[in-house]
Amino acid sequence: MRWVGPIRISGNIMDAEVSVPLATYESPLWPSVGRGARVSMLCEGGIKATLVDERMSRSILLEAADAGAALSAITSLNCRRDEMQAVVSTSSRFARLIDVRHQILGNLLFVRLEFTTGDASGHNMVTNAADHLMRWILQSYPQLSYSSISGNFCSDKKPTAVNGILGRGKNVITEILIPRDICERRLKTTPEKVVDLNIKKNLIGTMLAGGLRSANAHYANMLLAFYLATGQDAANIVEGSQGMTHAEVRNGDLYFSCTLPNLIVGSVGNGKGLDFVEDNLTRLGCREPRETGANARRLAVICAATVLCGELSLLAAQTNPGELMEAHIQLERG
Repeated sequence: MRWVGPIRISGNIMDAEVSVPLATYESPLWPSVGRGARVSMLCEGGIKATLVDERMSRSILLEAADAGAALSAITSLNCRRDEMQAVVSTSSRFARLIDVRHQILGNLLFVRLEFTTGDASGHNMVTNAADHLMRWILQSYPQLSYSSISGNFCSDKKPTAVNGILGRGKNVITEILIPRDICERRLKTTPEKVVDLNIKKNLIGTMLAGGLRSANAHYANMLLAFYLATGQDAANIVEGSQGMTHAEVRNGDLYFSCTLPNLIVGSVGNGKGLDFVEDNLTRLGCREPRETGANARRLAVICAATVLCGELSLLAAQTNPGELMEAHIQLERG
């Protein structure tokens, strides 16, 4: 694990310069993210990180005699949100039910329950809330029967379209505008080359490969390193890496953006009791006495900005023949 940075971050959650801890066996990741971080310090406003939504989901699976009975039950259930929240409140002080979505397949009723979870990533919190809700639903609607506490319409730790569309965890968009001279001097490339490669590699290449709600070079690398260093559930990089990179030439400069709709992070909860994790979260400013949820939101935008730094640096490197492999040989075998 090494600290990289600082990264300049602005936006609707924070406005500060912060270094980040990255735990990885891929040693070139540190200087790569570091290069993106240095670029952020040279650009006006640095990386603008906008948190646009947050929610954690758990989908329960119920069975009815037929589709008509399932539809009748979910129609009634959607009119009883206040009662449902009262049930949720018996399971947690922090869980808040914000949406109920459903799919009916034959006689099967998939109910996707979506919550805010304070500063926790919320896996156990929403499952516990869903368990309480399920018992209440089965008592209130005897035409339904239990099938599973999780019906995979959540969807947890699996690449799915539904999470990319509806979001699961923190939905963060990061943007940076890089002047042409900085792009050429620091990234050793041009805005035109980065835009061209993003289209041909991230968009067309991913489409040919059959990618699902994803168009990026290597979000998973930064996510894993950041997740391990901050006590997150590393398996959530499966859906976390479903994001899209966008690039444009604007008046000769490079506009570069990374959208991550499924950042599942928390500043409290399981995995956070380890001494090095506590130290890292404290140094990141994510253990401060703020309103509930604010520390987790800060952690999410720092994570998203880290992803942009690494994504930008790798794409820039891949515009130049031989640069990527030369860096790996020099840093890993030198």
